[in-house]
Amino acid sequence: MTMEIAVDPTGNVLTLKQGDDCMRFHAIWLRDNAQDAETRSPANGQRLIALRDIPRETRIASANIGEAGVELRFEPEDKTVVFNTGWLRAHAYDRSFQQSRGWVADDVECWDSSISDNVPTGTLPELESGGDALKSWLDGATRYGFAKVEGGPTEEGALFRVVDLFGYVRETNYGRLFEVRTEVNPTNLAYTGLGLQAHTDNPYRDPAPTIQVLYCLESTAEGGENMVVDGFACARRLQQENPEHFDVLANYCARFEYAGEDGVCLTSRRPLIELSPDGELIAIRFNNRSLATVTDIPFDKMDLWYAAYRRLGEIIDDPSMEVTFRLNPGEAFIVDNTRVLHARKAYSGTGKRWLQGCYADKDGLRSTRDAMCRKPAEAAE
Repeated sequence: MTMEIAVDPTGNVLTLKQGDDCMRFHAIWLRDNAQDAETRSPANGQRLIALRDIPRETRIASANIGEAGVELRFEPEDKTVVFNTGWLRAHAYDRSFQQSRGWVADDVECWDSSISDNVPTGTLPELESGGDALKSWLDGATRYGFAKVEGGPTEEGALFRVVDLFGYVRETNYGRLFEVRTEVNPTNLAYTGLGLQAHTDNPYRDPAPTIQVLYCLESTAEGGENMVVDGFACARRLQQENPEHFDVLANYCARFEYAGEDGVCLTSRRPLIELSPDGELIAIRFNNRSLATVTDIPFDKMDLWYAAYRRLGEIIDDPSMEVTFRLNPGEAFIVDNTRVLHARKAYSGTGKRWLQGCYADKDGLRSTRDAMCRKPAEAAE
């Protein structure tokens, strides 16, 4: 089907039409996004010019469709640039931006206990070899916010091999890694077998760590299963039940604090449900142990805020929202700490449980995944 091309009389808008598909682009946007070697580095794709280098009065003087794509000449620079039509279609912004409050990205899928038999899982040796196995695992971790690893060694520090699959360790005041040791009948009460409510880690940090890794080295106790809950699914369920509850948790900040060590006083001020300016659901913070005194909600909204906070907690505690699994020695799981809450069931009987944990950041995970996705696409061009 032939593509039609037109420029409005002012030279400010380019229109491309193919059947029922119509795309409009502004001249300044096109000039700023030119892909030529004078505008962008061929090596890394970064811009070589600033907006101040582009004339304010930039307009499209002529437009044609040739074998190489859409050829545009810009005035007053008298500069000709060719745009690939596929690239223009992929980056078209002439569309409706009406998004409901609390929407999620296309590569995010909210879930509940029904996915228990489809947890994204890979064996460590296979994942370390890269290729489709790693890409599939990273896709799953991105889509669901968590993933498991099996077939690893039972040696201290093995969790760093999991982080090496996609990024770098984020060191905190807890060190490069932290120990999670539990004894059912402990001589030290610090090694308790009590269960933990589902929570996100370190909400008192700014920014909070966005990936957490937990790696099992020893597990001889009965019970102590790990549990994960999709915070996004919980928030959207709350919104469906009571929009006022969703809005009050998104509209007002809570305070989080940790000052359990000498010389450490970590604080942050963020909403329990965080939205982007256009309403995208981007983060959940939920940790009753680290919630500080709440003072940022107006008096006439405080009762509503506490009712919403209580209801969100009830939804998080609902067994129908959780996926439960047992980590055996040499197994690990990662969670998107801005989305997925994790917990531990209580222990009974006798035995021990030893895990090591560390933090990383999901920009590394997404970078590794996106780079793997782009390579096949580039090879096909």
